[in-house]
Amino acid sequence: MDISSSPPIVGGGEEEEEAMLLLETETPTHSNDVVPDSVDFYGRPVLRSNSGRWRSASLIICVEIAERFAYYGINSNLINYLTGPLGQSTAAAAENVNAWSGTASLTPLLGALVADSFLGRYRTIVFASLFYILGLGLLTLSAVFPFFSSSNCQTTDNADACSPPRLQVVLFFFSLYLVAVAQGGHKPCVQAFGADQFDPLDPIECKARSSFFNWWYFGMCGGNIVTISVLNYIQDNFNWGLGFGIPCVVMCLALVIFWFGTLTYRFSSRCDKISPFVRIGMVFNKAVRNWLATSVVTSIEETRVQCHQDSQENRFLNKALLAPDDHSAEDGQISKINDVEAAKGLLRLVPIWASCLIYAIVFAQAFTLFTKQAVTMDRSITPSFRIPSAALQSFINVSIVIFIPIYEQILVPIARTITGTPSGITKLQRVGTGIFLSVLTMAIAALVEKKRLEIAREYGSADVPNATVPMTIWWLVPQYLLIGISDAFTMVGLQEFFYDQVPREFRSIGLSLYLSIFGVGSFLSSFLIFVVEKTTGGKGEDGWISDNLNKGHLDYFYWLLCGVSALGFMTYLYFTRRYVYAHCGKVI
Repeated sequence: MDISSSPPIVGGGEEEEEAMLLLETETPTHSNDVVPDSVDFYGRPVLRSNSGRWRSASLIICVEIAERFAYYGINSNLINYLTGPLGQSTAAAAENVNAWSGTASLTPLLGALVADSFLGRYRTIVFASLFYILGLGLLTLSAVFPFFSSSNCQTTDNADACSPPRLQVVLFFFSLYLVAVAQGGHKPCVQAFGADQFDPLDPIECKARSSFFNWWYFGMCGGNIVTISVLNYIQDNFNWGLGFGIPCVVMCLALVIFWFGTLTYRFSSRCDKISPFVRIGMVFNKAVRNWLATSVVTSIEETRVQCHQDSQENRFLNKALLAPDDHSAEDGQISKINDVEAAKGLLRLVPIWASCLIYAIVFAQAFTLFTKQAVTMDRSITPSFRIPSAALQSFINVSIVIFIPIYEQILVPIARTITGTPSGITKLQRVGTGIFLSVLTMAIAALVEKKRLEIAREYGSADVPNATVPMTIWWLVPQYLLIGISDAFTMVGLQEFFYDQVPREFRSIGLSLYLSIFGVGSFLSSFLIFVVEKTTGGKGEDGWISDNLNKGHLDYFYWLLCGVSALGFMTYLYFTRRYVYAHCGKVI
């Protein structure tokens, strides 16, 4: 048996044989309590009563909370670090934040490939955590150079004096992207590994697994509230090195917690020694090759699939079930039906994936332009205390933490009685609701920004770059709260959808596909900002996204996003109406 998520027993020769015999004698004999398709750390069948479920999943959720604490400790305030200590323009900083965020959301595709094909989820999580700690350590080092002073960049008008040494900039971005790579191995595997602790064939555990995605996101966002409210204050008012160093310590503790639960985890067993990625790649290769071939013969597998009513979508992949006329159907020149169906399942996800990209563009604004808006507004609570501009992002998490229990305990039971669906509404209906709310979010953001610009002109602040507009920061709270509720619908729905709609051995890649939506969306946001900056500015005039937001027209940009989001929502509805859910590997 090849264990995809647990490390093999180290040894060789007679010692290894003796170890295997010892493990066989210790294998549980209670067959009724054995979890199918799962083994423990040592490769033995596991008992339902003493493995997995909420006991193990809770530890894994704690690890995810720590990882999100570290990630948002960087991401939430990164635009202020780039425009402050590193002296970048608002547009350039927004583009860099989006580029890094996009990379961090795309690297899970590589992480899933490594996990599902080589290391397994457990070992991938361990190695990714070590890289995470290294990246955060170097990031801390880059912020505490002895010749570095963030106050210079915030008080001087001399751009050269504001620019940090090149070595420091190189070290900073190297560390930043090392964290992005580490997140690529961590993010898809931790959530898939957590969901693997529940047996989908057991009715009670299957229901618990559905709740797992809700409480996973609840715990993650609860941790983010502390991150944004505490770390951002430390970064803005004390020291950036300390603000980056604390997440490094937290990730060390997370790795220790993860190790503690090793003997209670359930690991997926894999009987096929060929990587699932290789098998799917072979399906596409053989389908194209046979499509171009002048002569092929119908194999037994092709005859069977022609009668398989679940296989009518993407029928061109059935060509992988044909055998070239100079080969027999038994010499490995044809793919298996299960591999072809898995390839079709992945292709069926592409339209849903593409239609959610607009939502990702909207979501990216909460960590870039929303934050720069807050910098220009009155953030005073007392004469001596000002709210960090990035701290308003905590309202996203506050709304999620409040809304998810309401959704889980009140809305789902009500919807269940109406629809008869165990989850209340379908996964795609949940995602669609969030996308619709994102359209409203951008409309509200545009109206608030219009009001802010009117007040800036009224009080003569338009021509003063660093002027504080006499408008309280609390005006921004509604757009943060609404995008948080939208997030609770869309994010959780996408996580469960991409986990559930792929074969078991592809669940890491399923979750990485969900994450890649926000990676590509961040790059598209960066590109859109670049285009808007170039087309609306120039010849000495300020564009929509100006370094002096009081002279720009950020409200126009938000209305543009509102309109594009509305078109994206209509596109999403079109594709979801044509989608047929798959359950346990079969289309229903």
